[in-house]
This record gives sequence, C-alpha cells and structure tokens, in this order.
Amino acid sequence: QVRLVESGGGLVQVGGSLRLSCAASGRTFSSYAMGWFRQAPGKEREFVAATIWSNGNTDYSDSVNGRFTISKNNAENTVYLQMNSLKRDDTAVYYCAATGPFGGSYDYWGQGTQVTVSS
Repeated sequence: QVRLVESGGGLVQVGGSLRLSCAASGRTFSSYAMGWFRQAPGKEREFVAATIWSNGNTDYSDSVNGRFTISKNNAENTVYLQMNSLKRDDTAVYYCAATGPFGGSYDYWGQGTQVTVSS
C-alpha cells in the first residue's frame, strides 16, 4: 500500500517562506511523477507544481512560477515544495500526489497540510 505523508505547513506572514515535504512509502511504491496541489476554502483543488522522478523535469502553475520550487530526493522517496514570497492567496491545504509508474492520473494522495499566510 502506498502512503504519502506531507509535513511543513503552518502559519507565515505575507512575504515569508515555508518548505513542505512529502514522504512516500510502501513496498510497491513506483511512480513516474509527483505533484503538489492545493485547495483553498470554497475553491476547487488546483495544480501547483510537479516533477518527474527520472529526469527532474518540473512544471508550475502560473500563479506560483518564480516563487515556488519543487525538488526531490530519489533515495528517500521525498519531494519538497519551497515556497517563497508567500501571498495571502497562497493560503490553502496543500496535498502531494503521485502517479503510477507509467504516468497518467495522480492515483495516490496525502492527507494534506495547512498553509496559512497572514498579513
């Protein structure tokens, strides 16, 4: 069984930084890509960033491009999201997700971690 566990959320002021972590585990864990998503109150879940395990290619939503950085540690099956220059609009529950070994949809999801940006 695959398990994704996020950590690192919290309360931060506008302009501050946070680093989220997502640790993947499970005997059968094999994934093509990992992604970060977020859901703010009253809004739909949205894509934030993604990276491919094999080559480190990354993708970002327009709203975070240039402020957030996704990275990974293959040896530890861990993905990070460095969030800088945080805005109040970044307030949301952040989820990490993993695709299966051949890509496609995100089949595995973590429980989420709250990020709150205050002014």
